[in-house]
Amino acid sequence: MKLPDYYSRLAPFEETFLTGQPVLTYHHFGPRRRGARLKGLYVSPQLFARQMAELKAAGFTTPPFERVTGGGANPQRHVFLTFDDGYHDVFEHALPALRGHGVCGVLFLVADLVGKTNEWDQRTGDIVEPLMDAAQVRDWLAAGQEIGAHTCTHPRLTQLAPAIAREEVCASKKRLEDQFGVAVEHFCYPYGDWNDAVRDLVAEAGYKSACTTNPGVNTRTESQFELKRFTARYPTRNLKAIWARIRAGF
Repeated sequence: MKLPDYYSRLAPFEETFLTGQPVLTYHHFGPRRRGARLKGLYVSPQLFARQMAELKAAGFTTPPFERVTGGGANPQRHVFLTFDDGYHDVFEHALPALRGHGVCGVLFLVADLVGKTNEWDQRTGDIVEPLMDAAQVRDWLAAGQEIGAHTCTHPRLTQLAPAIAREEVCASKKRLEDQFGVAVEHFCYPYGDWNDAVRDLVAEAGYKSACTTNPGVNTRTESQFELKRFTARYPTRNLKAIWARIRAGF
């Protein structure tokens, strides 16, 4: 059976989830804001709570993110949660559900924009969205959640000169570690934009893994720096078009 292009409920995915290490990715939570260009990336708190309850009821658990890199089948019923960009609405709407269901995820932060707004989206005409500030990130960590790096400024890494791309990859790790006092071991490619050279920069910077936007579960055949993820969202038929817009930077 062909899987849906997005994750909304467990039933179509449960069998596939047992064949490898599944990663779900989220961006926004709450009402789909007027003027937002990617309305499909807003998941309601109610849907998110249902998704967490469904996974928990089926016996799925969320171990530390480093466990995803082991690959192989998944009889332990692991599932991994990721949250891209560090939006304030993740703190407001998702963290309560994570706490309530005893599940954990990794938040990929844009290091130079903590406490600011989504400047990369605004440059392409999208609405202003606040990002978590440092105090909220610390509360996120205190709740048992993890953080990772999503570069310093959210550029398309393949379009940068190698030295600038290296700075985006390396400096984001160091700045987040210095600011929050935790190891930052996982990376996420902005826009899902990467190539072999970018992947190698991430490995050289000392990260343990890197996430793409390619769908699928992770088996022993996948590189730990090319992790696949399913996008979690409300039901729609237009995910392929939406991801095409994300990768194109609108």
